[in-house]
Amino acid sequence: MAKVELKQPIVQEIAEQVKDAQCVVLVDYRGLTVEEDTQLRKQLREAGVAYKVYKNTLMNFAFKGTDFESMSSLLEGPNAIAVSKDDATAPARILAKFAKTAPALELKAGVVEGTFYDTDGIKTIASIPSRDELLSKFLGSIQSPITNLARVLNQIAEQGGGAAAAEAAVKEAPAEEAAE
Repeated sequence: MAKVELKQPIVQEIAEQVKDAQCVVLVDYRGLTVEEDTQLRKQLREAGVAYKVYKNTLMNFAFKGTDFESMSSLLEGPNAIAVSKDDATAPARILAKFAKTAPALELKAGVVEGTFYDTDGIKTIASIPSRDELLSKFLGSIQSPITNLARVLNQIAEQGGGAAAAEAAVKEAPAEEAAE
């Protein structure tokens, strides 16, 4: 069997992984200890992110003709890719957070929803909260006015109800009309 035939399934595997990916981040993992690498892989796996080391030439072949082709120029040295099909910010967020504790991990670049980002762009993407966090903040902001209204209505009810407030309003209205 020729070497090309042996490598073709790996190129297909990479192409399948990145085909429907929302985000692919390229990192240089050189200098990570085995313990750090294991910890990083665990965090990524828990977030549903695939993390794998491939040969640069195989990644280059798999990226040809896709949105990820722009990363081909950065395929030098030992590289790994983190791929997420669900959450567009998860790989960048987890890798950037991990890079703070393990300076050997270097974020190179990434493609998020079809747009290429360099190292600084990926760090900016990493600062975006997760979808769940954004939804909970949004729901909290919607719920806040409703909660405040419920508190006000509850206080009115505790102070004698709405009838007492209506009677007070009626008593004040004729007195104001007589003054005019």
